[in-house]
Amino acid sequence: AAEIAREAAQGEVCDVANDNGGGQVVVSGHKAAVERAVAIAPTKGAKRAVMLTVSAPFHCALMAPAADTMRDALGRVAMRAPAVPVVANVEAAALTDPAAIRDALVRQVTGTVRWRECVASMAGQGVDRFYEIGAGKVLTGLVKRIAPGATGAAIGTPEDVAGFKAALPSEQRPLL
Repeated sequence: AAEIAREAAQGEVCDVANDNGGGQVVVSGHKAAVERAVAIAPTKGAKRAVMLTVSAPFHCALMAPAADTMRDALGRVAMRAPAVPVVANVEAAALTDPAAIRDALVRQVTGTVRWRECVASMAGQGVDRFYEIGAGKVLTGLVKRIAPGATGAAIGTPEDVAGFKAALPSEQRPLL
């Protein structure tokens, strides 16, 4: 994917934006460069390459102004060490230091989402339950492909939250 992105760039931005696992990789950048990447991908062995309908070129160098805004905003926020490590997508590693977490959040705006590596790392550390919070179920499906023994659930509606909370033992129920 990185080779395809480099070849497609031709002086424009074309970066690997997401390594989702299961052969699913997303590139992002100038539209013409991404279109070239879609055309090149099948010649390099990709089974399928399509343009995605998105509102911006996320996770690439074109988002640098947004990263600057994120850096400024997070610089005004007091952060404490989390109760459990945060696995940062840009690092594919667990972080506990607030400064490292802040830095990873800023770098994530322009950096590659290393989802496959994140899930594999967590599964390798014994995590076997994953919850996708928000609209959709794409990540839940990817988790099942990356970590076959793991279970995943998408929580995207108030009913999902209620069902999730009710399914937990009382001592594990979050205050929602």
